[in-house]
Amino acid sequence: MEITILILKIIFGVFFCFAGIMHIIKPRIFKNFIPDFFPKKAVNYIVGFVEFLLGFGLFFSESVKEAAYGIFILMILFLPIHIWDVTRIRPAIGSKKIAIIRIPLQFLLMYCAYLIYINS
Repeated sequence: MEITILILKIIFGVFFCFAGIMHIIKPRIFKNFIPDFFPKKAVNYIVGFVEFLLGFGLFFSESVKEAAYGIFILMILFLPIHIWDVTRIRPAIGSKKIAIIRIPLQFLLMYCAYLIYINS
């Protein structure tokens, strides 16, 4: 189980750091994921910064537990946006099928963040 958790920490750390950086250097990719009633640019940069910090936190034993907890909470906050995306005529993710698949995938990712949290 230790190896599995280590692999999850590395994968999540790299993924969240990469996603955070992409929010900053390629903000147009994420603009359609943000509902129109939010200030898109500000939300995009804030989320990118938070994602990067949480991903980076997974690489240090002192902050792994807090980072995993933060990722879990962040994914809970993103869940309504994923559900909203499924209801759109043209989902931001691309196709309706991918938007639908993303919802159960979100729960799987939440479970992985939970595993990192309880095993750190």
